[in-house]
Amino acid sequence: MASKIHVKKDDTVVVISGKDTGKQGKIVKASPANGRVFISGVNMITKHQKAQGQYKPASLVTREGSVDASNVMLVCPKCNKPTRVASKVSEDGSKSRVCKKCGAVIDTVKKASKEG
Repeated sequence: MASKIHVKKDDTVVVISGKDTGKQGKIVKASPANGRVFISGVNMITKHQKAQGQYKPASLVTREGSVDASNVMLVCPKCNKPTRVASKVSEDGSKSRVCKKCGAVIDTVKKASKEG
């Protein structure tokens, strides 16, 4: 699997394939090593939780299941449309994610400076 995915935690995404097609939510957890993401309110699964002593009885817990990162598309915060992401490196060495539809900068990562 690829170790790089095009989305990260706290991004708003829309599901473009699968049983939850069209649903929108925020990424709760991203797993780049597996190429999967967990989205709030999407792909809900039921887990049988074993009892953990007297004060925590056995129960059924619903939580988010993982979705492959290739099945989600980032929603641009400016134009509110699902979009592809471009990378743009500026002269000072910082890297930005840019919306392919409207050209707005989604976020910027500063390059680490070498000291010492």
